[in-house]
Amino acid sequence: MSDPQIPLYPGKFYHIYNRGINSCNLFREPANYEHFLELYDKYISPVADTYAWVLMPNHFHLLVRVREDVVYKYSNADRSVDAVRFEEHKWETICLSDQSTCDLSACAAPDSVQNHKIPKAHLHFSHLFNAYSKYLNTRTDRHGSLFERPFQRKEIADKTYFKHMVLYIHHNPVHHKFTENAMDYPWSSYLTCISVKPTKLQRDTVIGWFDNEANFKYLHDQFVDNEETENLFE
Repeated sequence: MSDPQIPLYPGKFYHIYNRGINSCNLFREPANYEHFLELYDKYISPVADTYAWVLMPNHFHLLVRVREDVVYKYSNADRSVDAVRFEEHKWETICLSDQSTCDLSACAAPDSVQNHKIPKAHLHFSHLFNAYSKYLNTRTDRHGSLFERPFQRKEIADKTYFKHMVLYIHHNPVHHKFTENAMDYPWSSYLTCISVKPTKLQRDTVIGWFDNEANFKYLHDQFVDNEETENLFE
């Protein structure tokens, strides 16, 4: 079962999903999907690697791994909690793997490194949802909450599930009868996985779980979800 209260720990994989409040539509036109993906890159890419995603009209699914090599570096003297809000450029995100003097294991405090602070990934997702809600409310003249709260998250700890999770996510449009084939749906990571264009998606790792691209396509064509599959990931 998913646990919407658990934090998102560095180094761990999660299935993250949510839907519109009262199952309302989150995306009404192509521009909405595109804007959500732009915001996703802004808020989530700095703190998590993405392996699979799908955006459906009233819900979405993600498979991510929270990065363990990034921290916030304060860029001014004000280190109050309010000064670390995402929209106020009071900090910069840096990668620990590029900082020879920055070592998490050597830090006494579990949530900071010298003048740095480990990101709380679940707050980045909250920033994403708040920013998108503000955008859609303004664009469609609506008011109030857009997403259900809290968003659902489930740790995927067994590596044998990674491949099944990718299949499950990419098959979602087929399951909901939006298309007969996963490759025909434009708002998922399936097409990115079989593309050669530069991407932040962890494409090589995903294809590696399937051994090669041919097997990736074959298993997607053969995938059939059922109640047991739903219970496995929900």
